[in-house]
Parts: sequence; C-alpha cells; structure tokens
Amino acid sequence: MRYSNPVIKGFYPDPSVCKVEDTYYLVCSSMQYFPGVPLFESKDLINWKQIGHCLTRASQIQLDQVNSSGGVFAPTIRHDNGRFYMTTTNDTTRQNFYVWTDDIYGEWSEPIFVDQQGIDPDLYFENGKTFFMSNGKDDFNIDGIVQCEIDIRTGRKITPSRTIWTGTGGRFLEAPHMYKINNKYYLVAAEGGTEFGHMVTYACGDSIHGPFKSYPHNPVLTNRNMGGYHIQAVGHGDLIEDNNGHWWMLHLGFRQSGQWLPYHHLGREVFLTPVTFGDDGWFTAGDNGVTRTFFETDRIPTAVVQQDKQRYTFENTNWDKDWCFLRLPHKQNYSLEQNQITLKGTEISLDQADSPTFIGIRQKDFNVSISCNVNLTIGESGITIYMDEHHHYDLAIRYDGGVYKLIERINIGDVKTIMNEIALEGSNHATLIIRSSNERYTFLAHTNDKEILLGTAQTKYLSSEVAGGFTGVIIGLYAYGKDSLAEFTKFNLEYL
Repeated sequence: MRYSNPVIKGFYPDPSVCKVEDTYYLVCSSMQYFPGVPLFESKDLINWKQIGHCLTRASQIQLDQVNSSGGVFAPTIRHDNGRFYMTTTNDTTRQNFYVWTDDIYGEWSEPIFVDQQGIDPDLYFENGKTFFMSNGKDDFNIDGIVQCEIDIRTGRKITPSRTIWTGTGGRFLEAPHMYKINNKYYLVAAEGGTEFGHMVTYACGDSIHGPFKSYPHNPVLTNRNMGGYHIQAVGHGDLIEDNNGHWWMLHLGFRQSGQWLPYHHLGREVFLTPVTFGDDGWFTAGDNGVTRTFFETDRIPTAVVQQDKQRYTFENTNWDKDWCFLRLPHKQNYSLEQNQITLKGTEISLDQADSPTFIGIRQKDFNVSISCNVNLTIGESGITIYMDEHHHYDLAIRYDGGVYKLIERINIGDVKTIMNEIALEGSNHATLIIRSSNERYTFLAHTNDKEILLGTAQTKYLSSEVAGGFTGVIIGLYAYGKDSLAEFTKFNLEYL
C-alpha cells in the first residue's frame, strides 16, 4: 500500500512510541499548552487516534507564566510489567520526571523526579532493572548521552550518572533511546538541532553501558541536503517493531511552506519511515536515508486505508482531547457545551506569557477555512491564529466607545497594530471567517447578509524561522477584557 507523511499532522513534535500486544501508543511534546503530552493509539502505525493526555492536573506540571516553547519537552513512553511509563522534562524548571498508569485510558500518577541533568529523557527496562538516560553533563562533568540506574518506585539514583556516548560530532546531541535487538544494544539519538540540519544518528554495543560504536554511515536518516523538498528537519526518532517483525521509525519533521519558501508554521509533525536491518547488524532507514512524502510498502496490508479527517466542529471534537489551553486555565472562565462555548475574558491578553481566556485546536494543513459565529456582550472576542505571545493574528469583535467593531489585528514581534476596523451596524454579533493557504491568511466577516474583507497577512511571520521556538500555529477562540463575555457557535474548520 501507499501511505503519506506526516501520519499525525500539526504541532505534535518529538514522538515516542511503544507497542503492547497489537496496539501502538504514541506521545508528543506539548510545551506551554495544557493538558500536557498528547497520547495516541493505533493498530496500523498510519491511522492514529488521540485517546487523552498524560498530564491532566496542575499538580503534575508547573506551567504558570512559562514562556512559549518552555514547559514540557520530548517525552518517552514505555511499557513494563503491565504498567505504562511516560518520562519527560519541564524545561522551564529544568526537572526530569516520569508518571505512570496501569490504565492507558485513565489518569496518570503524580510526578516522580530523577536527579539527572539534561532533557529528552528515556527509560529502558531489563531484568528487573531500570535505566534512565538524557542528554547533558554526567556526574563527572562530561557532556553526552548520560545514563544511570534508578529505583523505578522512587526515582532515586542507584548508580552515578555516566556519559555512555558523545555522538558523531553534530551539534545538540539529544533524544536518546535504547533498544536491545538480536542481543545487541542500539543507542539512537538526534543531532544537528531540530531545524534544517536535523538528523538521526545511532551506535551499537554489546553492553547497555557501552562502549558504543557509531554506525559507519551516520546519519542514518536526514533530509538536510534535500534543498526545496517539502519535508525538512527530519530527526528525533523512536524505533518500533510491528507484529510481523518489520521495523519502523516514528520521528519528527516539518513541511515547509513551498519549494522556495523555507518557513514552517504548522509546527513539527509526526512522520513514519521504514527501517531495515542488514545481515551485518546495522540498520538503514527511509529511501537511502531520506524521509519521503509517500512510501510504497508491502509491510502494511493493502486493506488498510489511511484516514484523513477534513472537518472539525464543536460537535465532532472532544474538549479534553482535541482542544488545549494556554498554560493552566482558569476553568471558571469557560463553559464548554456540545455545540457552544461561552468565554469570560480577563485582563490577561494574548500578548502575555500567562493564561488568557483561550481554547485552541492545532492547524493541521496549509489550506483551511475557519468560521465561527461570535456574539459579544462586552470587551473583545474572536479567533486568533496563534504562534506565541509575540506572533499572532486576531480577527475579533470589540466593544469600543459604545460601538461594536470588527477588527483585524497583526502582532509580529514589536509590531502590534490594528490593520483594519469596521463598525458593526446595530449588531453585536457576526460570523468570523479566516481562510488560509500556504502563504497567506485572509480575514473576513459575514454580517447583515454581506461578506466583508478585512485584510490578509503572510503565514511566514508566524513561522518558527521568524518567531523562533518549537511550537506551531494553534487556531484559538479567545475573550479579553474585564467583564468580557462572548458566545461562540457553529464553529467549522474544514481543510480544502
């Protein structure tokens, strides 16, 4: 069959995967968004269904006033002796921790912290022992991939943290994962930074402690030399074996806006690439070490059909799975019903690294039409195309000097301005409409039986190449201002 990449679209970076019986489970980073660490399941590796989050309580993760692209970094999911474990880093507090559950559809435990530096932690279980890895400095001040043995019940270190591999010389050695395959230990990592030079590298050894010999043809997977190609920044991969003995890698990458438009605003996404082991024990990945938009494979039955949801509404989404908040939400300001949202604004704006009244859903493709009916009582409410507190485009209704107005606001770094405003004629409601292509957002409103064009803005100013950071565009519904109150109905997000 032929499948297309990415297999999970939109801002879902740093994937990690495990398999229990015939089901695969996958987690991703969530940064400053809450709930934290989206959790997916699949039967075939290409169709993924979100089943929840790992961090659903304020007691599990400190997100108060963290800057964008702070918070929850690079999780790993593993299963041992009937129990699931998810380990991750709160990069803002510089703490590594893990949580666990015996019910993958239920709640996860309170965090258990591990006293080891670095980010991108990994857990490896063998013969009743648990090994914890991250990048950074070990207890002897040596940089690299760092490992210690821990007591899985408490997180207490049993052995000192020691560097077991220093990579191949690429910058930002990170994302370590350990596997035992055919009595050999494989240490997979990422180098080059999670940008256009990103790559997957690995090494092999006879002991979990090393020494590790680098694969002679590293990097095993990278698109760094594919100038103008749709998929870039391939790296940060996790290996998984399917039920038929075939190996795969789930990894991140991003889709740039166009062949000669080296910008990405949808975020880092989840890609699936075939892996093949040779007789010499080394493995290769992808199409001669490259990840493609499409792969033809006989590893997945032809009866499997890759699904691609095209339309999202209030009615066909789940508030606890598909939607997210900025940092820890003030729940009293949200009324979430099956077909309507009521938002109460505060004096916290979208321009602050705080928790404005905001609920969002990830943008998953370039070409999309978004519409929603907004009924405002007072203050300001609307739709935001949100990258971070310094980079977002807002289409809203605002109560100003006794008059309701439609506004289009552009926020790009230090440039923050209302590009257009139009008075609503005797009304406090309108249908707000945003249409997107690879290169541009278009802002419109429908009121009094006519459609009004307010303006356009380029997508590239919401890209990581301009804004910085590690997130992607979130389509948000928001309310702002003391005593602000608004109702949102007939939300429709449709990919074209």
